[in-house]
Amino acid sequence: MVSLDALTTTEKVATLTTANGQAAMAVGPVVPYAAESNGAQAETDAPRRRRMTMLPLEVGTRVLCRWRDGKYHPVKVIERRKLPGGGGNDYEYYVHYNEFNRRLDEWVKLEQLDLDSVETVVDEKIEDKVTSLKMTRHQKRKIDETHVEGHEELDAASLREHEEFTKVKNIATIELGRYEIETWYFSPFPPEYNDCTKLFFCEFCLNFMKRKEQLQRHMKKCDLKHPPGDEIYRSGTLSMFEVDGKKNKVYGQNLCYLAKLFLDHKTLYYDVDLFLFYVLCECDDRGCHMVGYFSKEKQSEESYNLACILTLPPYQRKGYGKFLIAFSYELSKKEGKVGTPERPLSDLGLLSYRGYWTRVLLDILKRHKGNISIKELSDMTAIKAEDILTTLQSLELIQYRKGQHVICADPKVLDRHLKAAGRGGLDVDVCKLIWTPYKEQN
Repeated sequence: MVSLDALTTTEKVATLTTANGQAAMAVGPVVPYAAESNGAQAETDAPRRRRMTMLPLEVGTRVLCRWRDGKYHPVKVIERRKLPGGGGNDYEYYVHYNEFNRRLDEWVKLEQLDLDSVETVVDEKIEDKVTSLKMTRHQKRKIDETHVEGHEELDAASLREHEEFTKVKNIATIELGRYEIETWYFSPFPPEYNDCTKLFFCEFCLNFMKRKEQLQRHMKKCDLKHPPGDEIYRSGTLSMFEVDGKKNKVYGQNLCYLAKLFLDHKTLYYDVDLFLFYVLCECDDRGCHMVGYFSKEKQSEESYNLACILTLPPYQRKGYGKFLIAFSYELSKKEGKVGTPERPLSDLGLLSYRGYWTRVLLDILKRHKGNISIKELSDMTAIKAEDILTTLQSLELIQYRKGQHVICADPKVLDRHLKAAGRGGLDVDVCKLIWTPYKEQN
């Protein structure tokens, strides 16, 4: 038996404890153990040194990033910026999640990135040059769908120019009424707001300010309790206001700035004189609070009955989007013409329209047992014949026989499609719509 006191210091370090708590001694020098430990340390230091050499990450780097669900997702670094007061490698990175829509692009800290997953950085300028010189039709279709959606009218060069200009959200959040809302996209606010990440909107006149104190002072002076313009519909707590862009130019422009924060495809019109804005509100004793809107040209040669549509994020998934669509068609019926939305539609807008067209058309087909023509459907609904045709074709309810389209309306098939389409939006009570078409107003 060896006495503990007889061991050298080095040997005492190697004393172990067994599972039952008894001392088990490895007598002798432990230099080999120390050498192994140093080797392991060197192995762990090597990846750390390699990671440090790649910092700061270049724009265009592809890497895994921890998202709000706690999982890692592939991203591309869109932009970077130095942290105030940080060291040489202290940056935060603006990333696009490859699996998600651009509305989820965000600034992230370095600790959210898995540096072991960094892929080789492709020279973006060379890549752009090669792509612009030659791109097959298949490759064009394969451009990241979250970037392309809503930009089908743009060629590859124009699309990249758009993405470059709007790639980084300039405003992260806004305060509108009782809601603080995270924004989705870039909006070209005037240069004096370049240093802001949050803006405060008056929910009635839509003026926007840099600080909460400014908004509080403004609210004491603002006389509006609803959008400027004429109230053309009220049913329960819902009201719709028609705002003439020519008569209320500042309001119209502010509405466009606000909408662009949530619409990637939207072209910002500074000349709002040519548009009418239909603003939907929830009303209470404090006033009429905007939940969404759509706009339309006063005179459209292409029969557009809607130019732009938006339901604000806090009010989405409540049927308001479909209500706005239905309202636009009720206006078309009052005008005695068929209508169609201006293209391109946003991803959410397209989903809402497909759902609306499906429900309206299938309801009529079910009542008429399919004995109805496309023209009759168009006359009844004010939906353009082309939209009816594409909707029925997507549902495989139409065939081309002997030079004409024939609707095939099996009741069981109609029921199945109606069930898949889900519930409709809020109904428009036409009896409560008091409105004169713009042409008749003048």
